[in-house]
Amino acid sequence: MFKEIEHTADYAIKVWGADLSELFVDAAHGMNALTGGEPDRPEISREIALEAADPETLLVAWLEELAFLMEVEGEMYSHFEVLALTHTALWIRARGGLATRVDKLIKAVTFHNLAIRESKGTYETTIVFDV
Repeated sequence: MFKEIEHTADYAIKVWGADLSELFVDAAHGMNALTGGEPDRPEISREIALEAADPETLLVAWLEELAFLMEVEGEMYSHFEVLALTHTALWIRARGGLATRVDKLIKAVTFHNLAIRESKGTYETTIVFDV
């Protein structure tokens, strides 16, 4: 689950998930919603493997990879299957298509006040995007 929240200069979303996998997938859906974009038929499948020092850096790397694929390749992904996820590594299968439209491009995913918190069986974070 995600929702857009007000931020003074950029765009931000608050994301919740029952576990880290759900948090990472919902963060991708939230970022897609911010762009106003829509993928064409899900005809592109891509496996993405990333490593980072900690969960926050891994989340930024994940979203940056999706933003890169959207800007450079014109691809947008809407279906995600987490194949493996630890606090320092992600392996995911993403399915999507060419973006039929994009209203806002994500320039960067920031570390501004980024912290993944776990409380009462729910993971949550707030992500700020430079657009």
